[in-house]
Amino acid sequence: MSTTEETIKDIVVKIVHCEREVLTPESTFQDMKADSLDMVQVLVALEDEFGIEIPDEDAQKFKNFSDFVTYVEARIAEKK
Repeated sequence: MSTTEETIKDIVVKIVHCEREVLTPESTFQDMKADSLDMVQVLVALEDEFGIEIPDEDAQKFKNFSDFVTYVEARIAEKK
């Protein structure tokens, strides 16, 4: 079974076309070479994959890959 973090990595790699090794907890969107459209697509994919909603005001607070993972895991936990 894939972890939440691994699933998020799969989604980011597929949409942003970055190397998986680039995705460390400290990776920023600049490190991933992701533009704003990429990030919107990643957010929509995460919402679909995990059945959660990520409001824009929350998404704007994400500074690095770890923020993504922590946020998504928290939203999943809230649902259970």
